[in-house]
Formats: sequence, structure tokens, C-alpha cells
Amino acid sequence: MTAASREHWNRWLASWDRQQEAFNPTREARFTAMMDVLESKVGRRFTVLDLGAGPGSFSARILRRFPAARSFALDYDPVVRTVGQGALGTFGGRLRWVDAKLGAPGWTAVLPRRKFDAAVSTTALHWLTPVQLSRLYWDLGRLLRPGGVFLNGDYLPWDRADRDLAGLGRATARLYLRRHGIRPHAEWAGWKEWWAGARRDPALRAAFAEHDRRAAGHPKDREVTLAQHVRRLRAGGFRTTAVVWQVFENRVLYAVR
Repeated sequence: MTAASREHWNRWLASWDRQQEAFNPTREARFTAMMDVLESKVGRRFTVLDLGAGPGSFSARILRRFPAARSFALDYDPVVRTVGQGALGTFGGRLRWVDAKLGAPGWTAVLPRRKFDAAVSTTALHWLTPVQLSRLYWDLGRLLRPGGVFLNGDYLPWDRADRDLAGLGRATARLYLRRHGIRPHAEWAGWKEWWAGARRDPALRAAFAEHDRRAAGHPKDREVTLAQHVRRLRAGGFRTTAVVWQVFENRVLYAVR
């Protein structure tokens, strides 16, 4: 942890949120829908595992809405974890930061506890390989209590083998971007700008040295379809799966252990 001020890290967290919202104007609506499901299924006192948490944007919203909840924010990238820890701290002991690589063999060994009421992920799992995703869902099936809930808010496309739905997905995506004044591939422009600015910050120099050593940068996106996610969740022992919120292919996938 560096000696930079809380205000300094709050600015980085706020700029992270802005670049995410620039390509996903429904981000807050998706967060709210996921929290509504959490409250409906596990109540207001629960322990949640936030997978690929980045700087903790969603964990912070969960903890603000649910004062009796606890979150374990897991991410492999030391840069975003440094920003999150500097901006959010431990939320009065209710937020724990976990350094682990999702889907890697043995990734659950570093978790400070063995059972969770819920797990969530937002805009993170699309970069896992099919093998990593299968391992992740299998491991989650062991980590969640019976009746525990998993929610994945992400781009979850229709099966490309279905030409009609695949074409619909591409067409509606173009219309959606145009209606909101978003340039195609704008997410990558904002993403690259955020990371370039962060790399110039002396307070993040040590975090970037570790980031580079781990090669922890965002890999090539993988188009794992909604149907593929569902199949892997079922194989991991989840008994119920359903889309509970969506704007075309921007969805929240719900699963119950």
C-alpha cells in the first residue's frame, strides 16, 4: 500500500466507474437488479464472494445497501486492488481483499473462508478460457451453501450457431450503441486511456511492476455464449439457471446451488 491519500484513490475509483459507464449506460441498473435478487434470495445479512472485483465498485454498492453484509473482493490484478484498497479500505471490517487468479488450479485455497451465501461477478468472466470457466463453476458449486446464489452480469451472447439470434444480437448491439451515442469499440478506448493514465501515477509504480511480472493485463475477450455458461453451471452442480435481467445480450445470469 502506498502513502497516497484516500482522496487520491477515490479519484481513480471514480474515473474507473466513468470509463465503465461510458460503454455500458445500464451499469447501475444492472447492479441494482443484482442486488434486488440478492435481497430476495439471501436476505440482508449475508457473505458474498465478488469474483473479478476490480477496484471493488460492486462490493461497495452491496455493502452500502446492506449494512449487515460482508464481501470478499477477489482479483488477480494488483493495480485495481491497490486502487480499491486505497479508496474503500475494509468498510469497517466488512470488506476483505483477496489476491487470486480465477479459474486457476487451486485458486480457492487462498480464500479466508470455505462457504459463502452468494457469489457475484460483473463484466469479468468473459475473458476466461472454457477450461477455466468450467473449473470456476465447479469450484463455486463447492463454495456456495445449499441454496446459495450466483449472479453473473456480463455480455452473454446468443449461440452463434443460431443464425437468426446471432444476427439479432449483432444488429441490436449496433442500434443500442448508436442510440446512446457510443462509438463501436469505445470500451477499449476508455479502457486503454484509464490504464495509460494509471501507469503514469507514481503511487501505482510498485503495483504496475507486479502487474507486469504477472502479465495480469486484460487478455483477449472470449465469446462464451449464454448456453455455454448454462451448461457449465449445470455441470458444476447448480440446479436452477435463468436470465433475470437483460438488455439484449447484456444480461444477468442467475443460478442456485
